[in-house]
Amino acid sequence: MSPRPGFVLEVDRSTPSTLFWHGEGYRLEKLPVGSRVLYAPEPVDALADPVSAIRRALQEPLGDAEPLRSQLHPGMALTIAFDDVSLPLPPMRAPDVRQLVIEQVLELAAEAGVDDVVLIAALALHRRMTDAELRHALGERIFDAFAPHGLLWQHDAEDPDQLVHLGLTDQGEDVEINKRAATSDLLVYVNINLVAMDGGHKSVATGLASYKSLRHHHNAHTMTQSRSFMDQHRSELHSSNWRMGRLIAASGVKVFQIETNLNTDTFPEQFRFLQRREWEWTARDRAGFLATSKALQATPERVARSIFHSIRAPHKMSSVQAGEV
Repeated sequence: MSPRPGFVLEVDRSTPSTLFWHGEGYRLEKLPVGSRVLYAPEPVDALADPVSAIRRALQEPLGDAEPLRSQLHPGMALTIAFDDVSLPLPPMRAPDVRQLVIEQVLELAAEAGVDDVVLIAALALHRRMTDAELRHALGERIFDAFAPHGLLWQHDAEDPDQLVHLGLTDQGEDVEINKRAATSDLLVYVNINLVAMDGGHKSVATGLASYKSLRHHHNAHTMTQSRSFMDQHRSELHSSNWRMGRLIAASGVKVFQIETNLNTDTFPEQFRFLQRREWEWTARDRAGFLATSKALQATPERVARSIFHSIRAPHKMSSVQAGEV
């Protein structure tokens, strides 16, 4: 049975109050008649066997890309980059999809005799990840195998020694990315698609880019010239990233992209009412809303924030693809 699609509700006099986030909590508010409320689709089904799906994606990549196994050989330099802590939100329960994918990539690399392997958290200009966040994203085994030996890096978009300038796009945009990634025999990028603007050339051209590159599309002009960041054909952010991505490919950087999609199963059971339509709340949902609302109101703001930050979402992988961007 397919999940129900999303829809737009036009508020009338009989519409119940609408749930809103409010500071470090939430509240119900009556909206004026004629207001429109967008409700997301229900979560799609997760893959029954994500590990088998990952293996199949690596063996049967899209486009003209060869299977990952055939691109690995002794003596090569392999870099595996992955999306940082900004995805997914909230963080997902263990095991994280990055762990599941990177475990399979490392298994193939070991079978092929690849010894020169470096992992890079693709931060762009985001803050560095903590050890706890890296352990959660990669799993204990991968973290312990790489971090103590200096083989788990965090991209620094402002360190000239870590960067290499590849050239200018036809629009005069600087393309400068992580040197290790650019000079490796193969760059494997492991990304998480949580919303429509994720993935594609945006992974390398943003996550592993320098400030000199990022300034071309992370600015107010890009926002005003974009109809929607969720529509790549009407997004100046994507237009810029795609130009940069094409130049990265033309410069000889060999990228094998692995894209995972997560469903929208966002909140654990105790917060399930947050993703249900208000008029469909059960007695349990209403009780959960009232109990957590009162508890949060009586909780110091810092503690309430820590409660929300501790949420681990039951996101699940709904599909995985690999190969050409």
